[in-house]
Amino acid sequence: MKHILCLVSFLTAGSVLSVAISSQPAQAQVAYGSYVGVGPTVGLTDGVQVGGVVAARYKLLESPLSFRAQALVGRNTAIVPTVSYDVPINWQTDAYLGAGLVLAGGDRDNSSPVGNKISFALQPGIDYIVPNSNTVIFGNAIIAFDAYRGGGGGAAISVQGGVGYRF
Repeated sequence: MKHILCLVSFLTAGSVLSVAISSQPAQAQVAYGSYVGVGPTVGLTDGVQVGGVVAARYKLLESPLSFRAQALVGRNTAIVPTVSYDVPINWQTDAYLGAGLVLAGGDRDNSSPVGNKISFALQPGIDYIVPNSNTVIFGNAIIAFDAYRGGGGGAAISVQGGVGYRF
């Protein structure tokens, strides 16, 4: 009986040690799901300009990258395609930083929420997937560099958010 208890103790300790050695720390996974959504946008640099946004995200599975596009509608329209690096915060939430272009037209009196010419843009943001649903809540900023024709260029900043449908 003494030998059996020693053997069980040894096997149990070995199993625990084996699990402890082979286990890795838990990490949050990038939230899966592409989506389309709508919401408001506010341009902050050419006076306060309120408009709307139509947003789309295409998530590359098993990769922390996404293709994103937003159409910002204000006094004029801008399309902002970006590629983002997504960082999982928890099972439902990704923070991201995107880089891309602002494709905008118009003149100084008729600019979009992010300027009136083609410019480089950074897009920090966050996506939250509502548990047990296909609903996504998103929010981001677009910082467009050298975004205005004439008058020395200058940066344009807009903030947008909304609700999307995940597929």
